[in-house]
Amino acid sequence: MPKSDEHGALTEAVYYILLALYQPMHGYGIMQFVRELSKERVNLGPGTLYGAINTMLKKGWIKALGESKNSRKKEYEITDEGRSVIEGEIKRLEELIINGKTIVRGEKDDTCY
Repeated sequence: MPKSDEHGALTEAVYYILLALYQPMHGYGIMQFVRELSKERVNLGPGTLYGAINTMLKKGWIKALGESKNSRKKEYEITDEGRSVIEGEIKRLEELIINGKTIVRGEKDDTCY
């Protein structure tokens, strides 16, 4: 099993989809969640969404739960590996912000070094 830091940076779409799947959700629900969480800045199209879902299924970052009881929509959920990937990405993004503030603004956070 690969470590969470053995992959490159996540795309914004993959990052938001993984966040959405902390609760089981179907494709249209994911698109709505991402749009709302990003304050309508990120609007996933079906091609982007399902391409990312297929890639994450192959990597074991998410799993399919089957169809909802009242509809034919398939639901997905993040796996432990996916949670590890998100944690690694959050650490990477925090490091980027700290380094950016240090260089650009001259701010230094001694607790992070």
